[in-house]
Amino acid sequence: MSSIIDFTKTPVAEMYGSNSFSNAVMRERLPKNIYKEIVAVQNGEKELTLEVAEVVAASMRDWAIAKGASHYTHWFHPLTGLTAEKHDSFIAPTGDGRVIMEFSGKELVKGEPDASSFPSGGLRATFEARGYTAWDVTSPAFLKQDPTGTTLCIPTAFISYYGHALDKKVPLLRAMDALNKQALRVLRALGNETATRVFTTVGPEQEYFLVDQAYYNKRPDLMLTGRTVFGALPAKGQEMEDHYFGAIKERVAGFMRELNMELWKVGIAAKTQHNEVAPNQFELAPVYAATTAAVDANQIVMETIRSVARRHGMEGLLHEKPFAGVNGSGKHNNWSMSTDEGINLFEPGENPESNARFLLFTAAVVEAVDRYALLLRSSVATSANDHRLGANEAPPAIVSIFFGGPLTEIFDNIAEGKSSGKSKTGEKITLGVTSLPALPKDVSDRNRTSPFAFTGNKFEFRMVGSSQSIATPNTFLNVAVAQVLSEFADKLEAVSKDKKNEAIQNIIKESYGKHRKVVFNGNGYTDEWVREAERRGLPNVKNAVDALSVLIRSETVSLFETHKVLSKEEMESRYHIYLEKYSKQINIEAGVIIELARRSIFPAASSYAGALARDAAALAAIGAASASQEKRSKRIAELLGELYDETAKLEGVLLEAQGIEDAAAQAKSYFEKVRPIMDAVRLRVDALEKLVAKDFWPLPGYEEMLFKL
Repeated sequence: MSSIIDFTKTPVAEMYGSNSFSNAVMRERLPKNIYKEIVAVQNGEKELTLEVAEVVAASMRDWAIAKGASHYTHWFHPLTGLTAEKHDSFIAPTGDGRVIMEFSGKELVKGEPDASSFPSGGLRATFEARGYTAWDVTSPAFLKQDPTGTTLCIPTAFISYYGHALDKKVPLLRAMDALNKQALRVLRALGNETATRVFTTVGPEQEYFLVDQAYYNKRPDLMLTGRTVFGALPAKGQEMEDHYFGAIKERVAGFMRELNMELWKVGIAAKTQHNEVAPNQFELAPVYAATTAAVDANQIVMETIRSVARRHGMEGLLHEKPFAGVNGSGKHNNWSMSTDEGINLFEPGENPESNARFLLFTAAVVEAVDRYALLLRSSVATSANDHRLGANEAPPAIVSIFFGGPLTEIFDNIAEGKSSGKSKTGEKITLGVTSLPALPKDVSDRNRTSPFAFTGNKFEFRMVGSSQSIATPNTFLNVAVAQVLSEFADKLEAVSKDKKNEAIQNIIKESYGKHRKVVFNGNGYTDEWVREAERRGLPNVKNAVDALSVLIRSETVSLFETHKVLSKEEMESRYHIYLEKYSKQINIEAGVIIELARRSIFPAASSYAGALARDAAALAAIGAASASQEKRSKRIAELLGELYDETAKLEGVLLEAQGIEDAAAQAKSYFEKVRPIMDAVRLRVDALEKLVAKDFWPLPGYEEMLFKL
């Protein structure tokens, strides 16, 4: 019998994690020796044995069945950017007309879904269907519950028959191993012999829009593309700044309450919620978690936003720019590094040793962001994010770091070889060879225009798009930092103990002195910054097609192969998959534009123009013709003619792009030829919307979708 919790009657403390097979649940249900084995596997100290898996599987099965589960699934992250699942029942026939409920260690550890229809980028032929899912012990299994039933979901990695990564989880796990290895080398060189593991933590802030489902169902563009391809701004948008952090409407509050409860049940610590800048835009922020668990949790968050919204008669929009002219949505990726001893490596300390560590690891991030800016830019390169980046609502496409004045001053003083400087409080601090400054806890403010901002004890990567999986941005970031740390470790390991402090300061001085051009504390929205960034030599890659090209450069391939994160074949496959996804998305949007323009907009505007003409003729018959009415009718006729011509052009360039076989050339054609004509069609349609009476217009407008809930 199902034990779905009634969240209106159950205390939060009792509810939290009730649908998660977490370490706390395993500690309670597993034999002590088995639980210790699982923790050791999670920490990378041991390999998982089938004997241990059998015990865990039996316990997991009993736990899930007791909560009403009849099926289980290996839940994974294919290169679509979404999640995938194939459900298998627990039942096993006994031969006498009855069944027993079975789930073996082998079934827990490995699955074999059909991989033929997932994107592989040439890693295998279509007829090669075999793919394997492998249990990711670092992320807890959880239950999906809805009115139709309960399913046990087991987070897994997804690989091909030949061991190639077919998903976003495998490279992330490899990248975390690489970063752990190099960070431990640096810590050992600094004298830390007790830490055994360094891991990254992430807290992704999820932005989204809500619209009434009645309006959504009348917008084919929203249903098929996630964004409005047409839409004129109403008289009021977000210029009054009255929505941000405003009182939450009752209907939205009800949705948020249920959303929180659903997330809390699976152990996702949804902490903060509020109205965002644009009308009907909102944000949810979780408590930080280890990166692999955070990646899984964010996918659950996105899926839960959509499902709960539908139960409340609304639709959750995760597209980066569902409405032109108002703020789009991002996913601020708050990233940090910690040891298994509980030390945050970006936390300023109160003694020279801890600050040496802080400044060294922070300098490594600055160098990584400068050297691998193009790689980080590519990690957020999508057709949807192109609408958002650089639109004075999100970071520009120029990758830079915000430090704030006090921290920048300290690093500048070190880079310039100054013996002293000032702290945030104005006190003089020593920057000598044997001591580094005692730093205040809050060494920077926040900067919402910065793509990569230091915010106290973490870095906030603000370029990530709202609909993206955060796996790839974190994979690329971890690899970039791992490479710099490996070079720092080489230098530290090459000097004697009595020269260590001098080496630390020299590394910081040399690294920051060379790479501080990426630090910018001003307003990233200004044209002056664009010109200044160009003078500094910082790249400004404004579109996804150009941004993705870095993935197949020899130096990029070498970087990923060095750290055993992605092979050349795996990297090339991703390049082709992401280009194809870009082309497919633009192709769908262009097709929707043509269909809507011809079958909805043109007939509606023509009908209204006809009504105007009839009214004008009737008025003329009695000698009361209206000049304004004639002008209106004439302007509509002109726009209809332009719309007809531009739609025909769009159809032509679309057919041309569809015929290109090379993935890079095709994506370039979609960007350079198709998108500009899409914009030209939209310009005419949006102008028509302002002239045609609402009774005639076939689509719900921005006013309804943005202001009515």
